[in-house]
Amino acid sequence: MNTAKRREIFTRFRAANPKPTTELVYRTPFELLVAVVLSAQATDKSVNLATAKLFPVANTPQKMLTLGQEGLESYIKSIGLYKSKARHLIATCRLLLEQHDSEVPQNREQLEKLPGVGRKTANVILNTAFGQPTIAVDTHIFRVANRIGIAPGTTVLEVEKKLLKFIAPEFRHDAHHWLILHGRYICKARKPDCPHCLINDLCEYKEKILPL
Repeated sequence: MNTAKRREIFTRFRAANPKPTTELVYRTPFELLVAVVLSAQATDKSVNLATAKLFPVANTPQKMLTLGQEGLESYIKSIGLYKSKARHLIATCRLLLEQHDSEVPQNREQLEKLPGVGRKTANVILNTAFGQPTIAVDTHIFRVANRIGIAPGTTVLEVEKKLLKFIAPEFRHDAHHWLILHGRYICKARKPDCPHCLINDLCEYKEKILPL
């Protein structure tokens, strides 16, 4: 895919959705961190339902640590892998208190030292909470990048590096959200909604369905 085509794709995404953001509900970097950790292999909707009850009770590292692992589990048991996620979050709260004055760190190295936080989660925090032009490649973005030809790669890291290389600086901050929303609602895994796709004519997917 050439540079002009990539630019037009993101120009259209921006025109359709000038200020995209996560569908996770949060108010602070800590709440976002908790929500993103909980969202692994779970829907944003299920996470939002759980955190709507959790955050009024425990929305700081100290309050969550006071709640304890079993107490936290009682709020998030509707979410998959809730026991391991609760364990990770309690350990993360302890580290935030002991090493970061209860603040979520603003650099990748420190974020990835937190239990349950990998590169993808760190990228989401850096981008959404702190405005850094990172791109968190999840299953949706990996699929879209390969399917439409914008940044094909065999690994998540390869796709991430290509996206950062090929996407113009003016689009980088919002690219993560545009691509994930496109993958979630239009370029779906089993049955992409090609007829309603705003970049149908630019997409290089060989099996795409042209609009009538």
